[in-house]
Formats: sequence, structure tokens, C-alpha cells
Amino acid sequence: MALGRTRRNARGFDYWPGFVDALSTMLLVIIFLLSVFMLAQYFLSREVTGKDTALLRLNRQIEDLTSLLALERANRGDAQSTILSLQATLEASERERQRLLGVADSSRGGLEAAGGAAADARRQLDSERQVSARALAQVDILNQQISALRRQLAAIEEALSASERRDRESQVRIADLGSRLNVALAQKVQELTRYRSDFFGRLREILGNRPGIRVVGDRFVFESEVLFETGQSALNPQGRAELEKLASAIADLEREIPPEIGWVMRVDGHTDKRPIAGRSNWELSASRAIAVVQFLVSKGVTPQHLVAAGFGEFQPLDPGDTEEAYRRNRRIELKLTER
Repeated sequence: MALGRTRRNARGFDYWPGFVDALSTMLLVIIFLLSVFMLAQYFLSREVTGKDTALLRLNRQIEDLTSLLALERANRGDAQSTILSLQATLEASERERQRLLGVADSSRGGLEAAGGAAADARRQLDSERQVSARALAQVDILNQQISALRRQLAAIEEALSASERRDRESQVRIADLGSRLNVALAQKVQELTRYRSDFFGRLREILGNRPGIRVVGDRFVFESEVLFETGQSALNPQGRAELEKLASAIADLEREIPPEIGWVMRVDGHTDKRPIAGRSNWELSASRAIAVVQFLVSKGVTPQHLVAAGFGEFQPLDPGDTEEAYRRNRRIELKLTER
């Protein structure tokens, strides 16, 4: 009955593999776009974090310079107050000097005393003039310091503007890079999908519609009985013959796919859920997948294009407990995928 169903299915055209191929390709593209978006967000967040740190450091420097400028302004105000006080003292001394000169003119008898007072007034005036000169020198120094602070502030503002420009340019470059990367990877996925369709079509022609060999979605499935004896992981003669045809098809595929497209042929081993003596189902499935890979390598397939994986009984096609369900679940699957 199973053979009859297989033949009836062979006469009809099966749309399901193409539909699943399209869905899996769309899923891969969506996953890849999400990965690129997260990668771009990651690099952008790192770039923005670095800019924020530099901006915070510059803000702290500006605050320090502002405090220093306020202090210098306060000192300048004190110096100006000192100058005004000295000028007032100088005017008072000048008035005193004029008064003393008047006293000298009106009192000839006290000329010597008046002359001594005038000399003292001149010395005091000279001293006050020296103090005033020093105060003016300090004011000049403060003005120079203020000018230097203004130049530093202008340089900081220019550096901030340059940093903002570089940040905007980096964001534009990241967006452009992500767009180009999306286009390139989408092209690679399309190319690999085309090669996968051609490869499975060639396998169908080579292996034919034989019992125990079928296509499930985007995978080529061998029932374990085609390749192995019950509970064994050594290839039987029939399995070697079938795998020789497969090795030839994979060798042709290696010559056709360009080297810049990363791909592998994944060989997955599966068992039913019934326990076996002396080893676990997981070990048996992995050993069978490895045996297939080793045979393909011995027939000239490049090892870098092969992957062996064992799934035990944990990925069944049929969850039932019938012999038919057990037979379907004992299988070797081949899947062409990205590396």
C-alpha cells in the first residue's frame, strides 16, 4: 500500500517543496535583516556612547573654565576698586601738596618746615604712583588671561562642532554600509537558493522515485533501512551505491557554486524512540550521520562542505507509535544551507 501511495504521489506534481523553499528563504532573509539591524544598532550605540563621553568631558572642562573666568573677573573688579582708591588717595595728596605750597608761600619763616612737609608729600605721592602702576600691570595680566580663556572656549566650541559633524558622517556611512550589506547578502541567498533547487532536482533525476527516498520540504530524506541494517551504523552495500550517486552530484555542485558563497551540506541522523541495546539513540543517529559524511569524503567531496549532526529520537516526523511512524522517523536527511 505504501508503494502504491508513493507511485500515485510521483505521478502528481508536488507544489509543497517549492512553497516551503520560498517560506524558508523569506524567513532566512528576515532573520538576516534583523541581525544586520541589531549589528548596526550595536555599532551605532557604541559610537554615540563614545561621543557622549567626550561631550561630558568637554562640558566639565567648560564648567571649570567658566568658574576660572568668574574668579578672574572678580579679581579684576577688586583690582579696579584698588585703582579707584589709589586715585582718590593721589588726588587727596595733590590737594595736600597744593595746600602745603600755599603755606610755604604765605609763611616764609616756616620755609624749611614747609619744604620738609612738601618733600614728604612728594615721596608719598611717588609711592602711591608706584602702587597704582603695579595695579595697572595686574589689570593687564588679567585682561590677557581673559583673552586666553576666550580663545580656549572658541577652540572647544570648534572641537564640539567637528565632533558632531563626524558623528553625522559616521551615521550616514553606517546606514550606507548596512544597505549595501543587505543587498549583497540577499543576492547570495538568492544564488544559494537557486543552486539548492538545481541540486535537488538533479538528485531526483539521479536517485529516481525509489521507495525509502523522498523530499520533505527543503530536505532530501533517506529512510535508514536504505543505508543501514537495523541498529547498525555501518553502511550496507545498497547504501554505498546510493551514496556514490549522491557524492557525484555534490562534486558537481562544488564546481558550480562560486567560492565566495559559503555553503555546507548538512547530514542529519534521526532514530525512532524505541531504545536499543548497548548504545543510546542519540549516539546511533550521530554515528550514522558521521558514517555518511566519511563515505562522501572518501569519494572526493570536500570536508569543509560537510556537517554531521545527530538528533536521536527528538525530531520525529510522525509522533505516532505504529511501525509506519517508526519507519518514517528512522532517517538520514540532507540539507543544503548557508555556512
